[in-house]
Amino acid sequence: MAGHFEALPGGGAAVALDEVEIAILRSLAVQLMELIGPGDEPVEGEDPLAALFAEGPSEAPSDPALKRLFPDAYGDEDEELRAAAADFRRFTENDLRARKREDALAVIRSLDALSSTGEDGVILKLTADESRAWLGALNDLRLTIGTRLEVTDEDESGDLYRLPDSDPRKPMVMAYLWLGALQESLVETLMP
Repeated sequence: MAGHFEALPGGGAAVALDEVEIAILRSLAVQLMELIGPGDEPVEGEDPLAALFAEGPSEAPSDPALKRLFPDAYGDEDEELRAAAADFRRFTENDLRARKREDALAVIRSLDALSSTGEDGVILKLTADESRAWLGALNDLRLTIGTRLEVTDEDESGDLYRLPDSDPRKPMVMAYLWLGALQESLVETLMP
């Protein structure tokens, strides 16, 4: 089980994690929440129904990682498509940001709920819903780190993966690869 998820009855998943892995995952999830930003809290006394219909931003984020997490829905080949993308973003981005925050928070909460046994690690057991939240958060973490590392689909040479230990990007590359393996094993557990 070490290093990969295994299926649990009822659609959940379990993985063995040591204290270092728990700390890294928690730190990355907190950083992801900070990157995504805080949610808009309803103003006290304001109609909660009005908050549901609050409009979000119409412009794509300038940060490349946020732009990857919140891409334009349509290409920008012409003015009409740019206008449609802005409208789509205005009505969907707030909900998407909230879901991404909830997924990252689910990771943090499940890690915080672990009790150390004094051994080398613990077994994290997730319900089906928690597994889906973890899958979303792992995906968002990989997208963010991959963007920071400038990983593209064309990176077939693998130069990034053969960096010397002295390269300052090496820890991010290692995290990227580890998160990919976790994500892949979690996907496999969730497939019927």
